[in-house]
Amino acid sequence: MEFFCYHRDRPGSTALRMELLERHWSYMDQYEKELIARGPTFAPGGDTPSGSVHIVDLPGPAAARAFAFDEPGYQAGVYRDVLLFRWRDMLGRTMWDFPGGRTGGNRYLVLGLGAGGSADLTVPPARRDDLIAYGPLLSDDAATWLGTAALVRAPDADTARGVLTVDGYAGIEVHPWEFGGRR
Repeated sequence: MEFFCYHRDRPGSTALRMELLERHWSYMDQYEKELIARGPTFAPGGDTPSGSVHIVDLPGPAAARAFAFDEPGYQAGVYRDVLLFRWRDMLGRTMWDFPGGRTGGNRYLVLGLGAGGSADLTVPPARRDDLIAYGPLLSDDAATWLGTAALVRAPDADTARGVLTVDGYAGIEVHPWEFGGRR
């Protein structure tokens, strides 16, 4: 079962986050084979981390909660909250298989939280070459659509936002993002 996990940083926690970076990476190394995508988000226009995205294939919701809440940064108070959803990999690949590679161009997390009926259940064909990861956010039993998450290469945040249908969501967040893990 695939899960989307987004740890959002607590304001003022950057120094603690950096202090725990090696512990975070060592923790994630345990999930190397299960990770579909990972990486930090940043505050707009800067290098200040604002969160950490992990898309991971785990046995079930209990394992996903353990993954999210045993993470060293969470345990130490780096994060203000955690979004954790079932997810479905609509591209059938990991970020490491993205033809555009790790670098070059701007990368974004586009996160749309649902407003009722489901939206964007198919991969937008016009943007497929720029999608690093794409899929619906679902309830634990995968029966209810709750939103959509995408990692996308785009020239700017407004273009990245366009990967989702604006009217299909209560709100859409766009965060600068980069490939994570050890360099």
